[in-house]
Amino acid sequence: MRVTVQDMSERVERGGEYEKHGGFPVYRAVEDNGGPDFGRFVEGMRTVQDLAVSTAPPPEVLAQAAEQAEALAALLAPYQVPEGEQTGGRSIGLPGRGSLLMLPWTVEKFDATGVRSTGVFRRFHMGGNGAAHGGTLPLLFDDMFGMITHAYGRPISRTAYLHVNYRKITPIDTPLVIEGQVDRVDGRKTFITAKLMDSEGTVLADGEALMLVLLAGQP
Repeated sequence: MRVTVQDMSERVERGGEYEKHGGFPVYRAVEDNGGPDFGRFVEGMRTVQDLAVSTAPPPEVLAQAAEQAEALAALLAPYQVPEGEQTGGRSIGLPGRGSLLMLPWTVEKFDATGVRSTGVFRRFHMGGNGAAHGGTLPLLFDDMFGMITHAYGRPISRTAYLHVNYRKITPIDTPLVIEGQVDRVDGRKTFITAKLMDSEGTVLADGEALMLVLLAGQP
């Protein structure tokens, strides 16, 4: 079951302490996930990313693609906004919250007991021989640790320590699940663990992190 914007918003509001942001701006979710065409736009961009790293077009096609990419950049450039006002990254109901940086995974559980998310590593994320690039796994885990911190109701925190153990090859284009929870809290410190598994429950990687609550005014 996909978690909605309302589910996540209600969870952090009940947390109480969450609204202590140090010097970090308060960002709100985008209503309606940016409208009916934003999700379509993001998926189209993800497909372009996949194709950009998996095709070998002839020079004439590459020239056309470059022109279209430049035209798209020119079309969007006038609409740049300050951090926290962009649609990408604040569309909670979309895979990866509508951010091209984040992996396009869907949150299925989000509460104080933990967070679970499902998805695939796409061709864009491949390192070689059908396996996800090793550097994409810490990105997935770090994003998960941040969501777990929020779901637990902890104030805004930054990653102080992140460790990932690579247990098995992580394949691309294969349904996977990542889940984790807060293990313990010690003052400003939040200790979290998570594991990445395939559909049969085999652990492909596991990780641990220390999230540190921001002090007043701390960026």
